[in-house]
Amino acid sequence: MKFPFFTIGALFLLLSSTGSFAQLPVKPLAPQSELLKSNDSVLAQNKKLVYDMWREFLEAGHLEAAEKYLTEDYMQHNPLAATGRKAVVEFFSRFSKSKEIVDTIKTSVVSIVAEKDLVVISFARELPDPKDNTKKYTTTWFDMFRIENGKIAEHWDCAVK
Repeated sequence: MKFPFFTIGALFLLLSSTGSFAQLPVKPLAPQSELLKSNDSVLAQNKKLVYDMWREFLEAGHLEAAEKYLTEDYMQHNPLAATGRKAVVEFFSRFSKSKEIVDTIKTSVVSIVAEKDLVVISFARELPDPKDNTKKYTTTWFDMFRIENGKIAEHWDCAVK
């Protein structure tokens, strides 16, 4: 069986790593206003839709905005939240309190990528080092949304139970 050289090289590097390399911190690729831009106006609108939903609905807790952003039959692939706009509102109502809506996402946004009807937004997350709780490290969290007729119709992320 033949393997491409880059696959063998990558596998060698992975297996030979002893943990002596420093992990690079996750940082935004550009200011949020730049991440929203696209040469395609539909992709720019889709990015802005997800961005505004995140700021208003998720971060600021304006649950009344759900109808503005989510389809009624919104599909949820997060194992902790149920499917449907009503179910998502009920889920977030348990711990969400309405706050002032700000111009940018508070969480550190690494990138916002749009392709066809999908938008992926990635965030830097800081977590305690499992080997040394006095230290922290950064990693990346991803959320992907499918847009349908100007609203968010589906969501995926890397959440686990």
